[in-house]
Amino acid sequence: MTKVELSYISNVTARKATFKKRKKGILKKVRELTILCGIQACLIVFNPFKSEVEVWPNPEGVRQVIKKYQNASVIDQTKNVNQESFIMQRITKARDQLKKLRQENREKELTIDMFKYMKEKNLPDKLNVEEVKEINELIEKKRKDIEK
Repeated sequence: MTKVELSYISNVTARKATFKKRKKGILKKVRELTILCGIQACLIVFNPFKSEVEVWPNPEGVRQVIKKYQNASVIDQTKNVNQESFIMQRITKARDQLKKLRQENREKELTIDMFKYMKEKNLPDKLNVEEVKEINELIEKKRKDIEK
């Protein structure tokens, strides 16, 4: 079985015939889905060859499905997100991850400074009071880990 290469059909007559055939196929699939799974579904097709919009099962049925979807999305905002809220969630997650990585890097830098101090018995000049306190806390943490 050969795969059909999907590309724009430039021949208008062939494109109309393909559109009509594919629309009929997708309508059949939606109808089967509603029967087999016992769900409500609708189909809205914007026909490029006619100025009318085609709907299935009927305009009222489409309104009911859309209203049911809108009510469900109000009830369950955690699962139904739009592009903007999805991007905002991803940005928040990335910021949290960045914050965690910065903390890990900071602890690694302090560990390096701690080992330099232990080796040379001299604190690096670049450290301020807060950093010295952080190194002291890190030493205490490492000491407790060793004791365990």
